[in-house]
Amino acid sequence: MPDQTALRDAAPSDPRRTMRGRPVDAQTRCVHYRTALDIVAIRFACCGEYYPCHACHEETADHPARTWPADRRDATAILCGACGAELSIAAYLAVTACPRCGTGFNPRCALHADLYFAPQPRS
Repeated sequence: MPDQTALRDAAPSDPRRTMRGRPVDAQTRCVHYRTALDIVAIRFACCGEYYPCHACHEETADHPARTWPADRRDATAILCGACGAELSIAAYLAVTACPRCGTGFNPRCALHADLYFAPQPRS
């Protein structure tokens, strides 16, 4: 669970308070990904719960992960660990930093986007 001291000023409804998996800090970093830029958590399509990463879900969920379908890019499924903003999948895939607070996201996350999001069909 994230450091509750760091979250004491967060709103009771802040999704960072209910992060699943193995987070190591209040900005959603986990035991698997913890660089300064690893501040994104993903709401998994299979369970609707936020996890810091695919490995956290695999290790702690009682079910297999499911990717978000390509036609659900409008779903709110991304959490900025720096400010708590929730983004749609489409918004997240279109930016390199949080639109609310400006904190940069890890560009290397794109290397494993297929673990979270089904690819868009080619036209």
